[in-house]
Amino acid sequence: MEDKAQIQEAIKSQGEVVRKLKSEKASKEQIDEEVAKLLALKAQLGDDGKTQFVLKTPKGTRDYNPKQMAIREKVFNTIIRCFKRHGAETIDTPVFELKETLTGKYGEDSKLIYDLKDQGGELLSLRYDLTVPFARYLAMNKITNIKRYHIAKVYRRDNPAMTRGRYREFYQCDFDIAGQYDAMIPDAECLKIVHEILNELDLGDFRIKVNDRRILDGMFAVCGVPDDKFRTICSTVDKLDKMSWEDVKKEMVNEKGLSEEAADQIGEYVSMQGGMDLAERLLQDHKMSQSKQACAGLSDIKLLFKYLQLFHVTDKVVFDLSLARGLDYYTGVIYEAVLTQASAVSAANEAQNGANAEESVSVGSVAGGGRYDGLVGMFDPKGRRVPCVGVSIGIERIFSIMEQKAEASPEKVRTTEVQIMVASAQKNLLEERLQLISELWNAGIKAEVMYKKNPKLLSQLQYCEEAGIPLVAILGEQELKDGVVKLRVVATREEV
Repeated sequence: MEDKAQIQEAIKSQGEVVRKLKSEKASKEQIDEEVAKLLALKAQLGDDGKTQFVLKTPKGTRDYNPKQMAIREKVFNTIIRCFKRHGAETIDTPVFELKETLTGKYGEDSKLIYDLKDQGGELLSLRYDLTVPFARYLAMNKITNIKRYHIAKVYRRDNPAMTRGRYREFYQCDFDIAGQYDAMIPDAECLKIVHEILNELDLGDFRIKVNDRRILDGMFAVCGVPDDKFRTICSTVDKLDKMSWEDVKKEMVNEKGLSEEAADQIGEYVSMQGGMDLAERLLQDHKMSQSKQACAGLSDIKLLFKYLQLFHVTDKVVFDLSLARGLDYYTGVIYEAVLTQASAVSAANEAQNGANAEESVSVGSVAGGGRYDGLVGMFDPKGRRVPCVGVSIGIERIFSIMEQKAEASPEKVRTTEVQIMVASAQKNLLEERLQLISELWNAGIKAEVMYKKNPKLLSQLQYCEEAGIPLVAILGEQELKDGVVKLRVVATREEV
């Protein structure tokens, strides 16, 4: 046994050596040599020729048990119902794209794309989101207008924070409207959809922050940010929901080389929040009004709020100048929904601390999106523009919260939808049970039977209670003679 422990220790330290060499980008020969040593050590461990498997899911991924899947399906159904209510059709695209399709579309996040090994002449990468593949799909099929939703897994080589719903493999639920329409009507509908979904899922209080890329760019220009630094400064401003203004300013000045004066001017603007009134005020602002771009964005924000009033969603929407969204392809309105309370969690905390909702925590974004009018044109050989606006629902975070709520709730989550159990009270009735269940299945009824020739009635009834099956059809010799079935309600034990 001691030898085995020593070998395992040696494998661990040899693994560290290999990782270090890889991170230092050492020569291939050197790495190969150390890897060979590692494999030799692993071979020594060979348990009588049996391989020892490490039983874990890869970093940043997880398995879902039946209970979690039941909650997940419920969430998906709510979201799909909403998308369909708004007239969307659905598409699907491959899980990997040509590498060049994805490159250069995500700003500083491009380093998080998973590249696949060249397997026969094409350089491929796993999709990072569903928006860029959608734009490629539109350009490739020369589609100029479509309203579509797409629910699928995407991949990011991120540092996962699993407890907060950040993974390397996760679902996105996207809704997009592509086509040339009058300003802000589709944009307002996207926000209405976010509002409907978050209300229906009942996750607690939320806010939808709205801004416009043109307002940001105009603000950067009048504050003295050089043109070539717009995108990188934008990525830094995007961190304001996770970092304090002091840290963001430090990054702008020390890492990105922005002048302190420009940073301070940006600081004044990004602290502003409001509604239509703020847009009107900024249109009068002597600095902002110098930028044509910013004025166009502010006029659109005013129009957007007018439509949002008609949709009755302004109670949750706030115009927030600090919202930046780091992706490079946004060109106009951008928005993000944040839960102002991790409802399940903070409800529990409030009970303990008697804290008021004012001190409630922000749990990060649960939906985000915006207008990206230039993306399809990037792929179109003739550069034809197809204006698009869309929203992505952050299903994993929502799902983490729903799971916590289910844990806290006394109600049991049912993992099957079986409506009735076919049981027997006496021995030797297997064939009759199978005949009856077949009739039920053929009639479209969800039914189950015990896989035993002579199960005890008590164990059949207990199974129903555990699985939450509401009804039992009980067969006995007398019932068969009379051509009837005894139907028992599991909860109340009534029989008919």
